[in-house]
Amino acid sequence: MSARKGLVLDANILIRAALGTRVRSLLETYEDSADFYAPDVCFDDPREYIPQVLTSRGEDPKLGLVVLDRIAGLVKPVDGALYGDFEQLARERIAVRDIEDWPVVAAALMLSVPIWTEDQDFFGSGIATWTTDRVELYLRHR
Repeated sequence: MSARKGLVLDANILIRAALGTRVRSLLETYEDSADFYAPDVCFDDPREYIPQVLTSRGEDPKLGLVVLDRIAGLVKPVDGALYGDFEQLARERIAVRDIEDWPVVAAALMLSVPIWTEDQDFFGSGIATWTTDRVELYLRHR
């Protein structure tokens, strides 16, 4: 029997999950065999961005937030108090890219799992990254 797989999602994956179907489908398909995490702060950007996008499309912005809340049931928010001990190391690893992404790196370091992202800022951080078009290879491999 193999250990459960885990991934830390960054904010752009949460946004994709709320606005599209592919990411949400992957989360639902693998929720029983993998653990999905996101730093608590990664839920802030989607809460601001999703209503703006849906309003610009002429769609109900509240619906997007309802979907995001459902996604929060599939993706465990990681409290900053837990990954905060990894802040300095995470900042060092992401400094040449986007230092604001340090919570994602810190959570991945703390949990010893890869990152699911579409953002190249995590490349070179020493942490494995998976993009949506390839993440199922990781999730389904036993």
